[in-house]
Amino acid sequence: MTPRSASVNEELRRRSRERLLQAAVELVSERGYEATTLADIADRAGSARGLVSYYFPGKRQLVQSAVHRLMHRTLEEALEREPRTEDGRERMARTIDAVLGLARDRTVLMRQHMAGLLDTEGFVQCPEQQRLAELLRDTVARHGSCDTGTGYPMLRALLMGSVYALVLPNAGMPVAPLRAELFRRYRLDWELGVPPGTEAPGGTGDTDVSRFFATGEAARAPVPPAGDQPASEPT
Repeated sequence: MTPRSASVNEELRRRSRERLLQAAVELVSERGYEATTLADIADRAGSARGLVSYYFPGKRQLVQSAVHRLMHRTLEEALEREPRTEDGRERMARTIDAVLGLARDRTVLMRQHMAGLLDTEGFVQCPEQQRLAELLRDTVARHGSCDTGTGYPMLRALLMGSVYALVLPNAGMPVAPLRAELFRRYRLDWELGVPPGTEAPGGTGDTDVSRFFATGEAARAPVPPAGDQPASEPT
């Protein structure tokens, strides 16, 4: 095989994996986790059923990777939108608003994701989660933490707790009080980020998620085999 052929094959594999991740997000959002099969995901992605097993050990792993990709790219988009800023307080506010916005606008998907983290299979390592964790660690560091080893898990725990509170069936809390508590915890002014009642460019309410599963450096980053993921804590 020539180097050019190898490059073309690698690009085709990358695109196939991206289509599967996108299909998983769309179908679980529409139908829920239990009603979505691997065959459904393969059909939506236009892929052979066997290709799903090539990339992912099972449905839980695929869905977790897909949601982590959506979270990573949504957060990345929020942090990089105009006006771009290096201010740690503004970036922390954008991070909180991006995660709460996903839980608010994609309740079914995020509810299924949280349930999956508590499933007997537990948390699944994936490259998408690693990229999300890097953004959260960077947010903590820019906000002024001298110990990201403690600050990152705390931010992760607070965000996960707020997401659980938002997506709890028949008893979900509204965004505003959860945002207020997180902003108080990190000493942020209410006007930072995207306060409730306003809409950020490319908000999470947009049903077209294709931009998160296409090209770009994050999407092109090498995907290590499932057994070779570095150890990390869940997000």
